[in-house]
Amino acid sequence: MRKEIAVISGDGIGPEITAQAIKVLDKIAHKFQHNFIYHQVLAGGCAIDATGSCLPKESLEICLKSDSVLLGAVGGPKWDNQPSSNRPETALLQIRKELGLFANIRPAQLLPQLKDASPLKSSILDKGIDFVVVRELIGGIYFGEHRTREQNGELLATDIMAYTQSQIHRIAKVAFEIARKRRKNVISVDKANVLDSSRLWRKVVEEVAAQYPDVSLSHMYVDNAAMQICKDPSQFDVILTENMFGDILSDEASMITGTIGTIPSSSLGEGTLGLYEPIHGSAPDIANQDKANPIGMILSAALMLDYSFGMKAESQAIQKAVEKILDAGYRTGDMMDAHSKLVGTQAMGTLISEAL
Repeated sequence: MRKEIAVISGDGIGPEITAQAIKVLDKIAHKFQHNFIYHQVLAGGCAIDATGSCLPKESLEICLKSDSVLLGAVGGPKWDNQPSSNRPETALLQIRKELGLFANIRPAQLLPQLKDASPLKSSILDKGIDFVVVRELIGGIYFGEHRTREQNGELLATDIMAYTQSQIHRIAKVAFEIARKRRKNVISVDKANVLDSSRLWRKVVEEVAAQYPDVSLSHMYVDNAAMQICKDPSQFDVILTENMFGDILSDEASMITGTIGTIPSSSLGEGTLGLYEPIHGSAPDIANQDKANPIGMILSAALMLDYSFGMKAESQAIQKAVEKILDAGYRTGDMMDAHSKLVGTQAMGTLISEAL
């Protein structure tokens, strides 16, 4: 099978970890007789340096024409003084919007090999961690009006969190469909005791829930959800929430599983075109030092094979290869314990590729 992949290596550790994901994809292509065509495109800080724009027009066009998009990471202090319309992160927001990628799916699963790396007590971990955060991705405060103006002799800044019924409805359906394939439980996270947008969110989610009588629904305020994720993560199956709450909670969820470096994510719309990326940032402090953990990127490529290409066996092969290498005790620095074997970015990618 032939598939065309837009590859945004990006900034910081992005190019290093992306190279390892492609190494693994090349092995999959050989093993399963596929043909993956990679189109390297500029976006983020590197695009600003090369063209002056965080997302050149041709980069977006390639993403739209490809079967899927694979993203390393964008951003870094170097570009902090860019205007908001041309920051590296703006490129990512534009890609999500133009590709119609409204659903961000972030799994939080404790790999048994990394139990000792989790900050939680064994008594909590023994109950298990296996849930999915379904985050609305192209609405809310990140896409509302942002304005700073002078009022009464001082600066006043406002950021608008806006949601329509249809935006909430479509992301809720994604969450309930995922729950049907898991343990049939959705916890919708909002701040309905304060925010009008959350009150509408809760109303629409309950309307969608009526179409899924086999799936249970409960509501949780976001501050309580943040506490409960640390106190008893085993209670969660599918967390449904809006853009900013999902951004924060999914990063929290990644740390209780041991390290942010192993968590993949997918951003999907109505069709099969998706954007796949690890949930961590560009980590410029360790860039070009062969220290970055490529597993989150490699598992993001595995999600791409499954969700966008329908290659479930190939996706599972990568997952098993990762587990095999972790079982053998190999770790990058962020996962180290007293009994581990330290390896760098390139070595980890090679080990996983060879395990296939």
